[in-house]
Amino acid sequence: MTLQGKVALVAGATRGAGRGIAVELGAAGATVYVTGRTTRAHQSEYARPETIEETAELVSAQGGHGIAVQVDHLVAEDVRKLVDRIRAEQGRLDVLVNDIWGGEKLFEWNKPVEHYRLSPFYDLAKVSVTRMAWAHAKDLAPHGATSISLTPGWLRSEMMLEAFGVTEDNWRDATAKVPHFVISETPRFIGRAVAALAADPDRSRWNGQSLSSGGLAQVYGFTDLDGSRPDAWRYVPEVQDAGKPADATGYR
Repeated sequence: MTLQGKVALVAGATRGAGRGIAVELGAAGATVYVTGRTTRAHQSEYARPETIEETAELVSAQGGHGIAVQVDHLVAEDVRKLVDRIRAEQGRLDVLVNDIWGGEKLFEWNKPVEHYRLSPFYDLAKVSVTRMAWAHAKDLAPHGATSISLTPGWLRSEMMLEAFGVTEDNWRDATAKVPHFVISETPRFIGRAVAALAADPDRSRWNGQSLSSGGLAQVYGFTDLDGSRPDAWRYVPEVQDAGKPADATGYR
């Protein structure tokens, strides 16, 4: 999976999946612009310690070229300046990843609206991204571009690990309280999915589809950092939702 000479933008790369994606694009050799609101000199209302400068440094440490740009993607002028900068410095953009979320403090679980995600806001937000990718696919196909929506499985983001009181080194300790966390994956796993897609000359076959990190791992052969291939979206219906004891055997 080589992306030498390619230019990528990961919008929302301060932490979580965005950081994992940016780092893996860098590992494949890309120049990666990483955007977010939190810098070493300014924190967003999330008051988190992760910064876009750290992400850019991780990209460069993996062999790519990380460039941190503070951007609030709700501010049109910020976005315009970002696009102008990339055009001036690089002349093109090969890979665009929209990882902007910011909804952790906006939804509540187990409200009395019965459906799969246990939160109508969360469910609608997820579905809307998939539909948006489908619409973009229709618009972009004549120009040779590919648009997809991509989801991780149960992501071991910084915020998730903190909520469970563990670190990446001892994450399995969380399974004592949340047994199905055994199927979880690092942010680098979805990063490798994006890198594989970007490097695939036949990626247009996926245009308009909704894909997962675990599903693409079966196609492209990449693994998570521990060498496993967690397939969360097969595990969830077959084990978790089926009421079976937590056991990732055959799903990693």
